[in-house]
Amino acid sequence: MSLKEKLLSSYLAFEDNLEADSPIHELRNKAIKNFEQKGFPTKKEEAWKYTSLNALLKNDYSVFPKQLDKSIDFKDVKKYFLHDIDTYKVVFVDGVYSSFHSETTHDQIDVCLMSSALNKTKYKPVIEAYYNKIAEDDSLTSLNTAFAKEGAYIHIPKHKEVEKPIEILYFSTGNEAAVFLQPRNLIVVGENAHVQIIERHQSLSKNEVLTNSVTEIFAEKRAFVDYYKIQNNVASASLIDNTYIAQERESNCKVHTFSFGGKLTRNNLNFYQNGEYCNSTLKGVTILENKQHVDHNTLVHHIAPNCESHQDYKGIFGDASTGVFNGRVIVEKDAQKTDAFQQNNNILVDDKATINAKPQLEIFADDVKCSHGCTIGQLDEDALFYMRSRGIAKKEARALLMYAFANTVLESVKIPELKRRINKLIAHKIGVNLGFEV
Repeated sequence: MSLKEKLLSSYLAFEDNLEADSPIHELRNKAIKNFEQKGFPTKKEEAWKYTSLNALLKNDYSVFPKQLDKSIDFKDVKKYFLHDIDTYKVVFVDGVYSSFHSETTHDQIDVCLMSSALNKTKYKPVIEAYYNKIAEDDSLTSLNTAFAKEGAYIHIPKHKEVEKPIEILYFSTGNEAAVFLQPRNLIVVGENAHVQIIERHQSLSKNEVLTNSVTEIFAEKRAFVDYYKIQNNVASASLIDNTYIAQERESNCKVHTFSFGGKLTRNNLNFYQNGEYCNSTLKGVTILENKQHVDHNTLVHHIAPNCESHQDYKGIFGDASTGVFNGRVIVEKDAQKTDAFQQNNNILVDDKATINAKPQLEIFADDVKCSHGCTIGQLDEDALFYMRSRGIAKKEARALLMYAFANTVLESVKIPELKRRINKLIAHKIGVNLGFEV
């Protein structure tokens, strides 16, 4: 039985255990029919031209992992938390909420569970207004919608500035030989509200894990959203991340994606600027080795006038790793005075490493400032020679050049403790001690 057939048959059993009056009951049925029609994406589709899921789909995944009474000790996962500072935490172990490791709140803001939001009446107005309103109907998002049951629910009312960052962490323990997880997050940030969020998916074993995640983010007028994705998983874990962001007038949304590990990682990041004077920032650092594969697929849709977007993705690829950058900017006819910038720079450390880049601009307005660029090359030999002539060993010289290459992305990280953590991750990936912190 193929994975598609297994999912379709599993949905029947899944639906039988759901309440018939669920606010998303019909939405689930429509979504599974859409997935049944479209199936998993293939390389025949332009958006998936350089990324194949065939090898992943051959595994016999458990669609509903066994809920074993297996807790994890904090000392074993402490390094995955931002433990240097106090944070709100929403933690899941094998798809199940872990109250022991979490710190949620309903004090003026809601940082809690998607299952609670879907099943309790008091959350119904927000669910009806926002849930699945910007998620596209592509096959993988539809698959997640059909099976969505648990994840993070974050609602920041207007004029609230969240006092500490929020961490969303998903752990898989290896209870199953192979597991398929589908978390669903909904984040609503009210007018003039501010929030910082860190998201991480982490496998604690060498067993196969495939995660199909969907996150919807709504930024109302003058809202500020600072979002960080940390992707540094084991070699047997794969992630397909679908994030959709809707912005209203004068909102400011930033997403930083740090991709350092995992078998296959696909980041679908979509921004929709619905009001004037929106500002969107998409930045990422990718450092790969072995046969790892990371695919960044971005969209910034400029719908309203007088808006800005800034994309800056850096990639360092070693061994036989593969990187993909497919960046798309659409400027509608009414989106005059748009200022859109897109840049993708890559370094191939080894001859077998590969990068496929396809920046795209689709401009239908005539009074705009739009630019895009892409570079693929190797480390500057002259710069290496200069540093070695000053007594710096070759390995350290290469590392310093690679760090400097990625530093333009690190500069805009606004949480100092997170910035130091990422700096150390980069140093570890490069294989040297840089001897300084930022």
